[in-house]
Amino acid sequence: MFGVGLMELAVIALVAMFMFGPDKLPEFAKQAGAVLRKARSFANSARDDLREELGPEFADLELRDLDPRTIVRKHIIEAMEDAGEEADRPKRRGAAPLADGEVPPYDVDAT
Repeated sequence: MFGVGLMELAVIALVAMFMFGPDKLPEFAKQAGAVLRKARSFANSARDDLREELGPEFADLELRDLDPRTIVRKHIIEAMEDAGEEADRPKRRGAAPLADGEVPPYDVDAT
């Protein structure tokens, strides 16, 4: 949770209690909760608007998918999986390589 551990939260709560006093602390906690709910509402609204504008092929879009690290990681994993599938496929066999001094075929109609 944002790199804040249990001890840091305890210290923040203790400092807040000394600064604001026990009578105002519940009001500040209530306001902080309202701000977090409002921020979550804005984020969900932005995500839904983005999904709607991009169309049905992005129906499963999440905002964390727009993080550049996530995008790069996703494409690297897909490329590695594709490379693994290509290695498993049998090699395509075409014409045999030309021998030394052999003239390649020439098609007048193709050129």
